[in-house]
Amino acid sequence: MTITADPAHLSRLRWHCRRGMRELDVLLMKYFERVYPDAEPASQQAFESLLELQDPVILIYLTGSARPERQDIADVIEQLTRIGA
Repeated sequence: MTITADPAHLSRLRWHCRRGMRELDVLLMKYFERVYPDAEPASQQAFESLLELQDPVILIYLTGSARPERQDIADVIEQLTRIGA
């Protein structure tokens, strides 16, 4: 079951996918376009929580140098690394 977000919410999320680093932009947009629409609501919320983190933190998670304390965010990171592979 997925939630249908209103266009304004989706627009804000799309904007939050735009980061200071092109590599992050590409990964986050791929997830947003390919995975997010069909993801479970809890996974969608985890992705939205991930977008609230600073770029260096997201990069640390993506490189495997650290693991998020929240398992739901760790699951999103795992999906992102598969997208980038």
